[in-house]
Amino acid sequence: MSRHTFLYLCVSAALMACLCIAGCTGTQGGSTVQNGSGDAETVTITDSAGRSVTVPATVEHVVCSGSGCLRYLTYLDAQDRIVGVDDIEQREEPMDARPYFLANPQFRDYPLIGEFRGHDDPEKILALQPDVIFKTMATSGYDPDELQQKTGIPVVVLNYGDLSFQRDNFYQSLRIMGEVLGSDERAEEVIAFFDERIADLDNRTKDVPDSEKTRAYVGGIAYAGPHGLQSTETSYPPFLFVNAANVAYDTSKTPEEQIQTGTPIAKEKVLEWDPDIIFIDLATLQLTDGSSALDELKNDPSYAGLTAKKNGEVYGVLPYNWYNQNQGSILADAYYVGKVLYPDQFADIDPAAEADEIYTFLVKKPVFGEMNEGFQNMAFTKLNL
Repeated sequence: MSRHTFLYLCVSAALMACLCIAGCTGTQGGSTVQNGSGDAETVTITDSAGRSVTVPATVEHVVCSGSGCLRYLTYLDAQDRIVGVDDIEQREEPMDARPYFLANPQFRDYPLIGEFRGHDDPEKILALQPDVIFKTMATSGYDPDELQQKTGIPVVVLNYGDLSFQRDNFYQSLRIMGEVLGSDERAEEVIAFFDERIADLDNRTKDVPDSEKTRAYVGGIAYAGPHGLQSTETSYPPFLFVNAANVAYDTSKTPEEQIQTGTPIAKEKVLEWDPDIIFIDLATLQLTDGSSALDELKNDPSYAGLTAKKNGEVYGVLPYNWYNQNQGSILADAYYVGKVLYPDQFADIDPAAEADEIYTFLVKKPVFGEMNEGFQNMAFTKLNL
């Protein structure tokens, strides 16, 4: 081999090495891999379960598995990227307290990916070929690693969180979903929206002396189905946000230790507390056998002497536990509760209009009227017993 030929081969090899380096960013961090044109092909994110998941850099088609997962996609205004839904989206129900679905009835027409609460059908999902599967943490259904193995599609786990004590988990999930979808800006807008509204509720009520507060109780809270008057929450979020005097609140516990889901308490406790005002979560109307909270207040002689009943101080609020928490309805209920408990501080608020403003931001449609119609137009009204 001549010296010129040897030098030529060496230079060519060096050039090829440079081209290879230019066409591929380093994968040591595992965050980005690019193709020869410099465009990213994949990114690696950390999901709510602490799993490192490699997803396409551009995600066009997704499925959402588990309770509330599609709600978060709708909050990020990315619901048009779904290719299938679980079976709860295809049900015909006389009552429905899911604003995200009421704003998107087309969800009913999508192919099935499995049953609700995360009971996925890997074959159905695989046939739809989504780029990513979002999955809210659940105690049932496929393990995310197993689902990813069976389908070959990246599974991103989200911790649903809540709007009170697990708000950081809620916000983290919005940010993770936003990162995967390229909707980071919208995720931050949604987070700012909730922070601003919660701050507004607190600012209106934080200086009201305890001695001037009306004692309140909420019954009929839904949890894995409807319940009667004794189902309450000692940490009911709308009460927390407006600094209400919740008669069920246990002063011996921290807010985080309070009951955070609808849990039956003894009838004797309701009678002992004897609240001045009672709010009824209208999910209880699903009970048609005479055991709803309204039926109990009307017909159970034990409740005849309750101050709130005698004075006609019983009010309807929207259900918010409906295929997981509907955070927009929590805010809407909080403004109505505030209006009832502190009329002066909420003199400028029309609760129905406020609800529609909240829903329009979150799900792009004012659905309060449609949802309220399903609950016999009892939301945000004084109830006739």
